[in-house]
Amino acid sequence: MDSQIALVDDHRLFRSGIASLIQQLSGYSIIFEASNGEELIGKIQSGLIPDIILLDINMPVMNGINTASWLRGAHPEIKVIVLSMFDDPDKVLAMLKLGIKGYLLKDAEPFEFEMALQKVSHNDVYYPDFVTKYLLDTINPSVDHSKLNSRELEFLRLAGTELTYKEIADQMKISVRTVDGYRDQLFEKLHVKSRVGLVLYAIKNKLIDL
Repeated sequence: MDSQIALVDDHRLFRSGIASLIQQLSGYSIIFEASNGEELIGKIQSGLIPDIILLDINMPVMNGINTASWLRGAHPEIKVIVLSMFDDPDKVLAMLKLGIKGYLLKDAEPFEFEMALQKVSHNDVYYPDFVTKYLLDTINPSVDHSKLNSRELEFLRLAGTELTYKEIADQMKISVRTVDGYRDQLFEKLHVKSRVGLVLYAIKNKLIDL
């Protein structure tokens, strides 16, 4: 079944261009378009629930940050990819804190757009290098990773690979529930909230190599 996509941007020509690009890709269909967050909310409340929302930040009436905040509370299952002209840290980090799954600049290459859709539709995330840099700059550097035990460090290194949590469990010869326990312990110890945060911490502290 195709992933249902909503386009939310106040520039009609830009929406038209993105819609044309999506129509050239297999596995995706556009469920609706909206020119701002308020219009998006109205369509969702009428029963049109997309799988992925392509969201601008700078919009009239209701901007992308307020829209992402509403989505996080009302429909956290909907995945959000930001398409924006903005690459300044404050806006990027504000959107990341609201749980967006992808971030692209509007002048990104079409192959990047397709890659972002593929990753996010498969429950992964897509952040370009400048977003990763902003995240690395904000990772809490005060944690002493020598306080992590050997199994936590092993899990942390494996989390930086493409293995699923089940595959990590198989490699570590433990149950998926135990892997979940290691993950949750590390979330608390390292003050992060996602697998991306774990990987970024590991990279910053040279626990894994790129």
